Amino acid sequence: MDRLRTGDGAAAEEQVCKGAWGTTWLLLTFMLVNFADKTVMGLAADPIRDELGLTRGEFGTAQSSFFALFSLAALGVSFLTRRVRTTVLLLGMALLWSVAQLPMLLGAAGFGTLIATRVLLGAAEGPAAPVAVHHLHGWFGQKERTLPTAVLMVGAAGGVALSAPLLTVVIDVWGWRWAFGAVGLVGLGWAVCWYVRGEEGPLAPPLGRGPSAVSDGAGPSVPYRRVLLSGTWLTAAFGAFAAYWMLSAGLTWAPDYLHEVSGLTLKQSGAVVTATAVGNAVVLLGHGLLARRTARNRTAPRLPVGLGSGLLMCVAALSIAVFAEVDSVGVKITLMVGPMALTHVILTASQTAVARITPAGQRGVVLGALAFVYALAGILSPLVTGRMVDAAATVPTGYHSAYLLMAGLVAVAGVLAVCFLRPEKDAARLEVAETAPMGLAVH
Repeated sequence: MDRLRTGDGAAAEEQVCKGAWGTTWLLLTFMLVNFADKTVMGLAADPIRDELGLTRGEFGTAQSSFFALFSLAALGVSFLTRRVRTTVLLLGMALLWSVAQLPMLLGAAGFGTLIATRVLLGAAEGPAAPVAVHHLHGWFGQKERTLPTAVLMVGAAGGVALSAPLLTVVIDVWGWRWAFGAVGLVGLGWAVCWYVRGEEGPLAPPLGRGPSAVSDGAGPSVPYRRVLLSGTWLTAAFGAFAAYWMLSAGLTWAPDYLHEVSGLTLKQSGAVVTATAVGNAVVLLGHGLLARRTARNRTAPRLPVGLGSGLLMCVAALSIAVFAEVDSVGVKITLMVGPMALTHVILTASQTAVARITPAGQRGVVLGALAFVYALAGILSPLVTGRMVDAAATVPTGYHSAYLLMAGLVAVAGVLAVCFLRPEKDAARLEVAETAPMGLAVH
């Protein structure tokens, strides 16, 4: 913490505070672009399938190809966080995923090009969340991380909320190919901003292989197998897997479901997707602000993170099941915007819980392993959902079964979180000390 106490007292702390939250907003934009990339396929599903002559199963295969190297890249690049500065890694990912979008502007680009570019895009975006979280945690102490992590995760919802109406207009006016081009160009713009403004935080662990590189003053390194086999890590991984299953299915198939089953137009479906994303963002920010307030109020009783997030997931699971059973479009939209959004709380809780049980120098690798697991849902969810709908007697029947499967996964994850998500207990068992606070405030 000596680095944080140097300088001109309050002025130095103010400077660190501005840097921390400035980095948070930049990385929020990073995640906005990241999820705008993912949204394109779902919004342009009908024109893509019509022009390229694809079945829902084939389209699901194209969407799943995005995750072909996603998990492996997330795990592989996470090991580089011990050797390469995260500012450099984030810049490289942004450049690569932006360039990967542009070939679809070519009129001759067909199904094969779509598959190839989605694979490349997934390889570039796979490490995005774990590397961004690892970089962000280099600016904040342990007790201060929930809110900035929640802000970062809002990028998932915000990327959908902002991109859905804009890309729908692009698709209507210029065609679906320009939707790919638009997000590619925006990504290149972010890369320029990051090159100018991106920097490492004062709590970032040093690079290298020595003990100082993994402990960061918070105790010795811990064998990875002990961390990865802990109840907290396993529960966080399954919870994030279930949440990502729902997220991936929604990004790919929600517009089609709303159009084919609920009878909404493309523009109406886009509006519902936007409203759902806003609901997700409100839930994530509300959870982050509540956790921050509780952490700062030392006299208030604290609800264990596993119990709180687990109960919310159980409520979400019940809401998904009701969504599958009811016919009212109004009720479905209400559930999508409200209770079903509670599923995504585990995305923040899992990241902060895993960071709590891991020494700072090993954090990037362990977060990458977490991304490796939950990204598997990105491979399976669009593919399984598409196959279930194609194999069913009718489209509504297929989607009904797919949503009940989703509800089951979320319910199991919620029960497991209540029982086994215990970061403080596992951190004590693994002898991982808590990162000291920086005393930062939101500006």
